[in-house]
Formats: sequence, C-alpha cells, structure tokens
Amino acid sequence: MTITLKIKDEAGGVLATVSGNTGVGLCYQKAFEPGDQIVLTTSKKGEFLVVSFDSTLPPTLIYLAEDEFHYPIPFGKLSEAHAPAAFQGEKHRIMVRQACGEELSMRRNLALNPHDMPSIEGVFPHATANVETRNEAVFFARNAIDGETLNSDHGKWPFSSWGINCNPNAAITVRFGKPVKTDKAVITLRADFPHDAWWSSAQLCFSNGFETQLALIKSAEEQVFSFPEQTVEWVRLEKLVKADDPSLYPALTQIQIWGTHF
Repeated sequence: MTITLKIKDEAGGVLATVSGNTGVGLCYQKAFEPGDQIVLTTSKKGEFLVVSFDSTLPPTLIYLAEDEFHYPIPFGKLSEAHAPAAFQGEKHRIMVRQACGEELSMRRNLALNPHDMPSIEGVFPHATANVETRNEAVFFARNAIDGETLNSDHGKWPFSSWGINCNPNAAITVRFGKPVKTDKAVITLRADFPHDAWWSSAQLCFSNGFETQLALIKSAEEQVFSFPEQTVEWVRLEKLVKADDPSLYPALTQIQIWGTHF
C-alpha cells in the first residue's frame, strides 16, 4: 500500500508532499494559513491507520473507509476546541502509518478520535448530533470523543463538550465505519455545577436494535455501564431526561464505547 501526505492551500495548490509504503512523516516548516488542509491518500480503500496530524494530537487509530482524508486546519472559532498550541508556529510534525494486527485486536475505547471534525466524511470513529449549541465548535459532537475528560468548567479547550442547546430531543451518534464488538459504555457528564444541570437517565440505542437504559447521577466522575456484548456499526445516546435542577444546561463531556474490532 502507498500512503501519501500533502499540505494544500485554499486554492488546492500543493505546499508539501511525501509518500511511503507502511508509514510516512512530514515536517512542514511554515506557518499554516486559513484554508490550508492536510490531505491523506492511500492506494487502497478500507484501511486502519494510526495518525497524528499535530504534536498536540495523540496517535489515533482510525478507519479510512475511502482512499482520501481531507483535514482542514482549524482556525478562528473552530480552533477553540483544540489546545492553544495546536497547529501554531512554523514547524509542524505530521505522521501516518498502517495499524498493526495487535492494535486492532486489543480491547480499547472504540469511540476515541481527537482528529474527528464535523466536516469529515468516511473517517471513523465519527460523532454527529441532531443539535449543537449555537453551532459553536466548543459544543460540537466531536468534543465528546476527543479523549478530553476535564469537566469542571465549560467553553474552550480543555473544557469543550457536546452542548444540546436545551433541546429535550437531543441525541448523539458515534459511528465506527464497520462492525465492532462492544459490551461497555462510559459516560462523563459536564460538571460545571451550579452552572450545569445533569441528566437523570438516558438510553443507548445500537445499530442492531439493542437498547439499554442508563441511570445517571450528579457526578463529575466517570459512570460505567455494562451490557451483553453487541456487534454494531453505531451507538446513539438518546432520550436524555434532565434532572430536576434550576440550571437549563446539561451537557456531555465524553462518551466511551469499549470493545474490539474484528
């Protein structure tokens, strides 16, 4: 398999490129400009890769369903859900490699993807929601799978979260791109009390039709829920019931879905 990394500008011009077989690395020694993007292409579709597009983003196991991944460099408000140093300065390290079999077979948080972005398609895991507060990056669904669990505040990184804009029908879905096996979910509520409220209950709905009820409590700690092993392609957190609390603002800091790939 051939892996190619490119930096492209807003007009599509190639600013840097490198190719390799099992893995590639690129040091881009220039400041990013608005409209720049990282473009990852592979000679085969349906590949598991480990990517790290910035030194502030940990190596992440992703499934690339197609053969191309366009990653827009976050600027302005979009950057507020990332570390202040992310994609800044005039020296940037980007790395991609094929995932090994041991990484695929190990038990892990299948939802974890700090490289997720709302505009990205065909790259998994991927989080989407039917509502995001004021369409602000600090409340995007992708924040609930970025691995950041600090929850004593709200707003900019590291306190970004999934915000529901007070919508009682809010739901968030995590897609894996292909079937996985899972038997545990871990929920971390945002806990900026008393600014925040919380949900007293919720439901996990799975692509295979299985549903399980979650009894949630007012807590900053992780809340762990086990269930019979399911083979699924997506999981949705829905039917969120707000607790009897004066605050209007329950929110989700993180959802973890534990299991294995096939």
